[in-house]
Amino acid sequence: MKRLLLGLVTIVLALAIPLPAHAGKAPDNLRELSHKLGVWIGSAVDVTALAGEADYRTVLNREFTHITGENAMKWESIEAERGVYTWEAADAVVRNAQRNRQKVRGHTLVWHNQLPTWLTEGVADGSIDAKELRKILRDHIMTEAGRYRGKIRAWDVVNEVVDDDGNLRQTIWLTHLGPGYIADAFRWAHQADPHAKLYINDYNLEWDTDKINTTLNIVKDLKAKRVPIDGIGFQGHLGIQYDYPADFPNVMRQFTDLGLEAAITEADVRMVLPVTPEKLATQADYYKRMLSTCVADRRCVEFTVWGYTDRHSWVPGWFDGEGAACIMDENLNPKPAYNALLSVRKR
Repeated sequence: MKRLLLGLVTIVLALAIPLPAHAGKAPDNLRELSHKLGVWIGSAVDVTALAGEADYRTVLNREFTHITGENAMKWESIEAERGVYTWEAADAVVRNAQRNRQKVRGHTLVWHNQLPTWLTEGVADGSIDAKELRKILRDHIMTEAGRYRGKIRAWDVVNEVVDDDGNLRQTIWLTHLGPGYIADAFRWAHQADPHAKLYINDYNLEWDTDKINTTLNIVKDLKAKRVPIDGIGFQGHLGIQYDYPADFPNVMRQFTDLGLEAAITEADVRMVLPVTPEKLATQADYYKRMLSTCVADRRCVEFTVWGYTDRHSWVPGWFDGEGAACIMDENLNPKPAYNALLSVRKR
């Protein structure tokens, strides 16, 4: 009886003790949210702004647990002149991450865009043949991934290899090396950095059935051949003038059921200008649904926005009359989308 009474007293006292002030508290920023959700929350980084804008740098490092060099690690930035490597911008991204307890996504080793002129012109005029091109690609992957060995959480090894009709994209890589270049790229990347997670990354995978099916088949083929592929990257470039891809959770699950980890790698939600409160509310809903999709899938480990501020957004330069795609405005003030992300909870 004494034991029973003591037990009851203990329970009563425990219930009477107030919880710490922070217990159950909503997160104040995205870094806190990242820790609560168990998902890395990241942003693409404008390296010029990182170096020259103290307010940009402060907010970046306060808010994010993961960063991606927006352009710093692309081929034309790294090796604009053949054999001459320029690492300053990429190194700055990695150093910033190391100083601020952030992980890094390497973007990207193989892409058909932002290639150096010496490479594209050499292939076009025949001075670089297929044998040499394969060696150039291998050397590029081994050099870049090798330089950052142990410092990159995940690499976008191949980027946008499927076109909008669901076919393998016609690029210099496919035309001159055949489809085997994809497997080669993953093998070389793994050889250069065995600890990095290796991803295939693409846009419109959230809803485009043809692209989804082709990418699934690529992944299944790579895994059947024991090629070291670890992840699927959904870029997440959305626009509020289009319906939200409601089947996205099921699409993600098709990939994670294959044993891949998943990441939303380049999220933004653009709108036709001008900005209105109604458009901002829709934008906020889209952002929240994307993060919620990631949180609901136990294999989704990262949610990265493609730049966090409208001050430095690629959208206006690419989509005429559109913009305001980020979670903060030009003055780094949080928009409804930012607060919508903070409201996401782990299921």
